Amino acid sequence: MLILSQNDMLRAVSRNEIVDSVEKSMLLYEEKGFHMPERMHVDYKGNTLLLMPCFTEKSMGTKVVSLYPENAKKHIPVLFGVMVLSDGETGKPLALLNGSALTALRTAAVGSVSIRHMTSERVETLGIVGAGVQGFNQTISACTQRDFKTIYVYDKFSEKAESLGEKLTDTLKNIKVKKENSSEELLTKSDVVITATNSREPVLSDDENLFWGKHIVGIGSYKPDMREFPKALFKNIKRMVVDTEHAFVESGDLKVPVEKDWIRKDQIITMGKIISRKLAINFKGEKTTVFKSVGMALFDLVVSEFIYKNAREKGIGREVRF
Repeated sequence: MLILSQNDMLRAVSRNEIVDSVEKSMLLYEEKGFHMPERMHVDYKGNTLLLMPCFTEKSMGTKVVSLYPENAKKHIPVLFGVMVLSDGETGKPLALLNGSALTALRTAAVGSVSIRHMTSERVETLGIVGAGVQGFNQTISACTQRDFKTIYVYDKFSEKAESLGEKLTDTLKNIKVKKENSSEELLTKSDVVITATNSREPVLSDDENLFWGKHIVGIGSYKPDMREFPKALFKNIKRMVVDTEHAFVESGDLKVPVEKDWIRKDQIITMGKIISRKLAINFKGEKTTVFKSVGMALFDLVVSEFIYKNAREKGIGREVRF
């Protein structure tokens, strides 16, 4: 079995290649070329355990993830995890990947797929709401898809926004990074806005005029009682794009708007239909575009299979025998 750390994974593939791999998995989702049991979701004392199994013809795998929100106060990651990748024909374990890094990389790539397919190549400003691990990774991945000139960062904890701004400045040498004092200021200045928080209340302003002409990417809310989008956002959109149909029941950013008739179910489509051109949509004529992701095990399986293949070819990782 090959053991792959975060550094191993980043050496094996580029972030743009991960976006390509996620795009491939979205097409596989439309073709039904997989078997993905429902994600096991266990809550205990405010913490969450996720078990995410998936099968394709070539591979099978399970990601085990823990989410401990209070870890932020202890200055350690909220999310930990491991991904077990196995041969689809024999069940033989092939690799053990850093699940936290895999989640960060593939989730960032999911947001970037929407930027690739739903924004103009002329967009220049990116806003990030939420200065955690995903705030960083979403930004880095997004910058592989568009030539952003300025990045705006906002977090309700000012010191976190400051820290992320410094980290992004060190990583993205030729892009201006600025900390904003409110999500309203950030929204006003940004062509593309990514929300990456664990908020239970909307983190963007409820002023419909602020959303005009923007592309909004929702990454954070993964439970029915979690929301990042305000009601005003839905007044500007013709349709909403999602990564998976599970989003209807898993995220408050879909469940609440549908229940309250802010948007109809027939206005919600999966990204795979856009990539495969099953639906011919010209987003250039739309006032506002929105993409919502909750993630799925298929992303983890396809991306980890791609990373494993490249790591093997490049001699990256540590081989162990049980």
